[in-house]
Amino acid sequence: ATVKDFTCTCPNGVMATGGAVTACIVDECAANPCGMGNDQDCNDPNTASNKLHDFVCTCKSNSMISKVDGPATCSKNECDANPCDSTQGQVCNDPDPTPATVKDFTCTCPNGVMATGGAVTACIVDECAANPCGMGNDQDCNDPDTASNKLHDFTCTCKSNSMISKIDGPATCSKNECDANPCDSTQGQVCNDPDPTLATVKDFTCTCPNGVMATGGAVTACIVDECAANPCGTKGDQDCNDPDTASNKLHDFVCTCKSDGKKKQTDGPATCSKNECDANPCDS
Repeated sequence: ATVKDFTCTCPNGVMATGGAVTACIVDECAANPCGMGNDQDCNDPNTASNKLHDFVCTCKSNSMISKVDGPATCSKNECDANPCDSTQGQVCNDPDPTPATVKDFTCTCPNGVMATGGAVTACIVDECAANPCGMGNDQDCNDPDTASNKLHDFTCTCKSNSMISKIDGPATCSKNECDANPCDSTQGQVCNDPDPTLATVKDFTCTCPNGVMATGGAVTACIVDECAANPCGTKGDQDCNDPDTASNKLHDFVCTCKSDGKKKQTDGPATCSKNECDANPCDS
């Protein structure tokens, strides 16, 4: 029954005999209470107070996840925290999430540019490179600002009609180029697209009333003489005159009665008198 031969020992091994140790100075983090996986940080907020069970474990992959007096439940896959820039279409990959190695994930741009441990600063994505408007060669693709890396802002425009376009996808283009009226109708030109299903660009033809033809565009000048088709009739009682064939204007020919030059009709046969005496040819 020896008096005061007892000892007091601190968790860190500090000992006193016959009374309590004045100050243990316990740092609970020294024993790695958050685990050996190196995926968590340990913090003992006040080692000088020697308070036990007040250490905090915080996930390195997500500082919002922590636990007091024990290991936190951390995500093993760093991609769960969405570290890549999704507005640029970057895809995250954690090659080996089971060890929970910190910052071994990769961010990859749509064009293949990659960064490890963080987002790619600038992908420089040209969405048109992937032919998003289709392989038919009937549309033009334009990405207005590749430097901004903004996705889904490309425009597809029909080659046959620039008024038809669509953002973020192929436009619905007319397969028949004649639908855009590319020929000069004022000259009577007729359009024909020989194979509209293929949507081949500029294979249409424009044909004048006199047979003159051009491919892929309007005929510059048809030089149409409407009188050549005998529009005043075949009786021989009328004269036909097309006042200006060089202008290629249609429906401007004039039919004039041979028996009476005052009787005329534009764009069609005149109504001539059947009785030649109606024209008073005799000396009354």
